[in-house]
Amino acid sequence: MTSRTAPPASSPSASPNTRTTTPTRRVVDATTRMLHWLMALCFTGAYLTADGERWRLVHVTLGYTLAGLVVARLLWGVFGPRPVRLSVLWRKLQGLPAWGKTLAAVRSPAALHATWRTGQNLLMALAIALILALVVPLTLSGYAVWDDWGGEWLEDVHEFFGNTLLCVVLAHISLLALLSVLRRKNQALPMLTGRVPGPGPDLAPRNYAALAALVLACVLAFWAWQWNAAPPAHQSENAPSRYDIRHSQKHDD
Repeated sequence: MTSRTAPPASSPSASPNTRTTTPTRRVVDATTRMLHWLMALCFTGAYLTADGERWRLVHVTLGYTLAGLVVARLLWGVFGPRPVRLSVLWRKLQGLPAWGKTLAAVRSPAALHATWRTGQNLLMALAIALILALVVPLTLSGYAVWDDWGGEWLEDVHEFFGNTLLCVVLAHISLLALLSVLRRKNQALPMLTGRVPGPGPDLAPRNYAALAALVLACVLAFWAWQWNAAPPAHQSENAPSRYDIRHSQKHDD
């Protein structure tokens, strides 16, 4: 009799169709990311369209949108999930004075490295708090300029807060870039994907994707309403705008 030997069973690791997936965990929910990027888009667009009557409606619309997004972010910080609560941000800010004293007492490179690593998250929290705080006087002064509440000094105030917010935003981006180099990991990627590689539980258990879609829909609806309410292009070019009329009256006085 001829003995038959059964073929060896192929192991799962030897199969060409086997794919190994790197575990990830969610650290930022979709609503927080949507609010973040819409605020970044509105501020960038408003800053670029600050000069010139041609883009004034765009500038005002983006300013109103930015103000509404900040209100939504503050409400999300009160009623949203724990990781995005304003109370968490406040506790981080409370650690800044103690961290500053520790930084002043550093006497060795090793101690500086440990102190700096602790302060990275504190500085990031400070940048976020400053951005949220500066948007309030920025949008209020912008509305005051648009509605002609005062003289030209309001324009200087509005420009001051706009430039100050720009400096804080650039410092925030620079800190992210520095941390990405030091940690050899893209620190901005979680705000895009919401996830980071590695095992462990999700810091953001729910994604709130439906609420993020609702925020985007509200912003787009407001933009569409502003567009439809705007005067036709030929009319806006031939007729003086409300802004021009107010300023011509002030110069005549």
